[in-house]
Amino acid sequence: MKLIKTTGRNAKDAYALLATLERRGAVKTAEVEPTVRKIMLEIQKKGDKALLKFAEKFDSLQGHLRVTAGEMLDAWNATPEPLQQAMQIAAENIRSFAEQQKPDEWTTENTPGVTVGQIIRPLESVGCYVPGGRYPLPSTLLMTTIPAKVAGVERIVVCSPKPARETLAAAHLAGVTEMYRTGGAQAIAAMAYGTETIARVDKIVGPGNLYVTAAKIIASTECGIDMPAGPTEIVVTSQVGDAAGIAADLVAQAEHDPETLAVLITADSQLAKQVATEVKEQVKNNKLAQVSIKARGTIFLCGSVEEARFITNRLAPEHLTVDSVEDLAWVKNAGSVFIGNYSPQSMGDYISGPNHVLPTGRVGRMRGGLSINDFLKVITVQNYTAAGLAKLGPHAIALAEAEGLTAHAQSVRVRMKAGKR
Repeated sequence: MKLIKTTGRNAKDAYALLATLERRGAVKTAEVEPTVRKIMLEIQKKGDKALLKFAEKFDSLQGHLRVTAGEMLDAWNATPEPLQQAMQIAAENIRSFAEQQKPDEWTTENTPGVTVGQIIRPLESVGCYVPGGRYPLPSTLLMTTIPAKVAGVERIVVCSPKPARETLAAAHLAGVTEMYRTGGAQAIAAMAYGTETIARVDKIVGPGNLYVTAAKIIASTECGIDMPAGPTEIVVTSQVGDAAGIAADLVAQAEHDPETLAVLITADSQLAKQVATEVKEQVKNNKLAQVSIKARGTIFLCGSVEEARFITNRLAPEHLTVDSVEDLAWVKNAGSVFIGNYSPQSMGDYISGPNHVLPTGRVGRMRGGLSINDFLKVITVQNYTAAGLAKLGPHAIALAEAEGLTAHAQSVRVRMKAGKR
């Protein structure tokens, strides 16, 4: 890993690198955007014809586009019992966590005769993208579909290129009824615009590579998206952590994608050197991790603990590991936080319960990870009695007239007049 000091003669270079890393999301997706736009435009114009062409070209599609319930059941029955049990435990933890996240409906009388509140309604349809390129990701299928189920979404569509047996088994466990063998920008386009086979959805969720991320950003003008959940990011901000454990986390996340961002931030020079040595040793037998560590693996050696925290929040990482519960007080921007030596980030990837679909490219400044709230609408409600309108109406009229919206003022007057009859 590249070790760079943030103080002395290296300070300028360190902060120049930090600025580059801050722009990581926009720069990378811009590189693939022209290709993605062409694919999406063709599917928008030609529907299934274009979708099947791209599915055969990029997803090696052979046979039917749609996965049958029988195929999912057969995959589940062929899954070894230990893996079935692991999936069941993960599913229950994800379901339980989503239930806890669900917002409440409520009403309150903020003025005599004026009741306001909110009601909660699920989206009618969502598309869940499950990557299937380098590795089968049954965990992502569970992470995206189960919160949607808990929310009460009626139609849940899953798109995944070359879904492995494990992914099909997870689909059966999650109760998926609509699944298609396609991925990349073509899958996002099909769910956003609709084709003869795949009806359009209200929102698309799930992680993916740069092409998927760029496609989701483009699709956001047609339907909702959760966030740009692109190539994996890991930051470990530690002063007293275990070097071997930190290195293991860095290498583990680095093996996701050659575009992975893997960073250690510390004010302890000894820990920085120990982690660098451990990463070099642990990455030897992992070729994909070697690529991302070589390209973007960075250790920021800071002049103080405060500077380490400042840089961490500027990066707004997808995954963040800190030393203790007390560190949560300074964390402002992150997708998901892991605490201490016994909380490997891989546990969050699979089984803890909090979602592993997390914001990348500094989107952690604006939101957290995928949650049940991504599948729900909060609809506000207002209910006035004649007395309540008589009390607040004159103030609304004053504001409307100040803005020059005379019809707004008149609509209140008409109702107030009716209330006096």
